Amino acid sequence: MNATTSRRRRRRFAPEGPPPDGGRRRALAAGGGASLLGLLAAAGWFASGETRAAEPGRPAFAAKSLADAVRALGGTAPAVSRLITFHGTPDIADNGASVPVGVASALPKTESIAIVIEKNPNVLAAEFEIPPGTEPTVSIRVKMAQSSNVHALVRADGRYHVATREIRVTQGGCIA
Repeated sequence: MNATTSRRRRRRFAPEGPPPDGGRRRALAAGGGASLLGLLAAAGWFASGETRAAEPGRPAFAAKSLADAVRALGGTAPAVSRLITFHGTPDIADNGASVPVGVASALPKTESIAIVIEKNPNVLAAEFEIPPGTEPTVSIRVKMAQSSNVHALVRADGRYHVATREIRVTQGGCIA
């Protein structure tokens, strides 16, 4: 290496201006944190006020039967529908502590989908509001105390519809 190359290298890597004060690092760290929060919100980790979990005093989640749950949700007797299908839902669940339940609705103007487990202490396991223009498909893992009928309760165009599937549990997941 000759003297000219050495000088060029020194000039290239020599700092220009005053030494860094850490402001740039703080700005990058703050920007990275904001980006992380944005990604978590987009992934659904931070829910908006409209999509939060059930409030403790909501009567539908205290229902003890399918009829009580429908009444508490503001409906009347649901009609049986073949346009509601279960997907990814086993006939036999090895462990009642984590049973996958998937529901899809082909009913036009689907507004909500609820999962009702007949023999659980509180029958209404979940309720999902379906915004207009989205695909009415939901999946969830639920606890089941014992083998039971699982009802998919769908509100479409202001009316309630239901489909039922029996799931046998070999090992219970919750205690009454």
